[in-house]
Parts: sequence; C-alpha cells; structure tokens
Amino acid sequence: MRLSMFNNFNSLKFLSVAPTRFASTIIMLKRFRSLKRELQEMVISNEWSDYKEDNVDNARTVKETLLNDNWWMKVDYIHAFITPIYDIRKIDTDMATLHLVYEMWDSMIEDVRKIIYQHEGKAQVEHSSFFEVVNSVLIDRWTKSSTSLHCLAHSLNPR
Repeated sequence: MRLSMFNNFNSLKFLSVAPTRFASTIIMLKRFRSLKRELQEMVISNEWSDYKEDNVDNARTVKETLLNDNWWMKVDYIHAFITPIYDIRKIDTDMATLHLVYEMWDSMIEDVRKIIYQHEGKAQVEHSSFFEVVNSVLIDRWTKSSTSLHCLAHSLNPR
C-alpha cells in the first residue's frame, strides 16, 4: 500500500543502496532530496491519514520527519559537503586525468572545508572537530590510493 501511494505522488522511483556500487548512498540521498516536495504532499494527503495498515507510530514519525524543516536542512548539509567528495569520480574516465588527481584532491578537501566551516559559522582559522574527522578520513583515503605515478604526472603538468 505504501509503495502504491508513493507511486501515485511521484514520477521518479526510489533507488536502493547497492554495496557494490561506488557512492550509491550519495546517489540515493540526491534522489531523496529531489523527491522532497512529492514526499511531503504524500504524507499530508488524505490517503496517508487513512493509512493505518502497519504501525501508526511509524507513519506518524515518517510524517513528522518529512515535514520537519530542520531535518531537511540536515539532509541538504550532508549532501552539500558530500558532493565535492562524490565529484572526484570525474577522474574515473577514459580521458587522461592522472596529472589532475593531486589538484582535484586538494580542491575537493578545500571545498569540503568551506562548506563545513560555513555551516558551523566558523572562520577558516578556527578549529572544527567535525572537519578534522572528515579531513582525516579523506587524507587516509588519498594516502591509500595515491602512488608515485600521481606525483610524477602532477609535477610534469605544465599548468
């Protein structure tokens, strides 16, 4: 019944998380944001109010969450600082991008920093414990995946 109701209000479909696909959670979150208006319309409809097949408490929680502006601001924030990380996948192409990897990682980390600091209302010189955690994860990932070939390609790049 829930799926039928969802399909009545939405032309797009939900995407499920696929553990074998890169960043499927991010793609799913982006889709969820694009369905915001339709999801909100669904939970304020008479059909949703009449729906009591499963757990009434769960239905109420879903409705309250989807209508909560603070919750959507958190979703937008998560999406904002994850997008630069997700965009690093641009290097996964048939084009020659090896020489751009260093610069792309530096830019991505700086973009993430700006978004987090802006959200926290902090100046760039202040300390953000959340950014430190995110930065640590990103640096560990870069350290794990970088090679001397990346360094050589970067140093030979005429830019």
